Amino acid sequence: MTDTQIALDARAVQFYYEDPTTHERLLAIEKMDLEINVGEFVSIVGPSGCGKSTFLKIVNGLLPTYDGEISVLEPDHGRAHAMVFQDSALFPWYSIVSNVAYGLTCQGVPKKEAHARAMPFIEMVGLTGFETKYPYQLSGGMQQRANLARALTVDPEILLMDEPFAALDAQTRELMQAELLRIWHQAQKTVLFITHQIDEAIYLSDRVIVMSARPGRILADIRVDLPRPRELKIKRSPAFVALTDQIWSLITPQLHDDAPATGVAS
Repeated sequence: MTDTQIALDARAVQFYYEDPTTHERLLAIEKMDLEINVGEFVSIVGPSGCGKSTFLKIVNGLLPTYDGEISVLEPDHGRAHAMVFQDSALFPWYSIVSNVAYGLTCQGVPKKEAHARAMPFIEMVGLTGFETKYPYQLSGGMQQRANLARALTVDPEILLMDEPFAALDAQTRELMQAELLRIWHQAQKTVLFITHQIDEAIYLSDRVIVMSARPGRILADIRVDLPRPRELKIKRSPAFVALTDQIWSLITPQLHDDAPATGVAS
């Protein structure tokens, strides 16, 4: 694969929510176009209810597209995509290694082989020595590491992450952001990341997609030209602060009911 291969191509995607009583349709996402190259880390930000998580669920196949189309690069092996949710959703009756290997066992891989294949990813996320523990014995941040390892174990082409650090305290969240960049660099996966935190999106991403209030549409596609690898202290740099102000200035008008309907290009 080359760097210019397209991992995700969404064209004119629209989604409606239907009132089960009146059968009226509410437009939630309007003609959304998004192209992500192999290996890119792309985040989507926007006001609550703009359709960020809905779009991610459409990519994952959990929701249909009513108009438009989405194509995802099909890998030679592994899966097209895997999802990491806000809640780690680990099975409490499974050990960490069994949780991480769960996707493989669902594919029919024998337990012993699945556990062996899961171990490198447990090491990758920094949980070596905790593989026989149970979720209740791990902190929230460690549980999310296990959740990430479970997604990586099935070797997805695209990693879909829906506010995975939202439930963590501020300090743990920042540490997990740094850990995610380390893991992303090592795993070399394409990532589509949903967050409400502008600084999180900038710190992690190659590009930040800014969405409007409902019906959600893309206001801006902003490239983050900050050098990698990135340390957390980069968040205090003038270039980082300028990007934060730029994105915030796009989102702020969308927080009001009388927000203008015009798009903003970047």
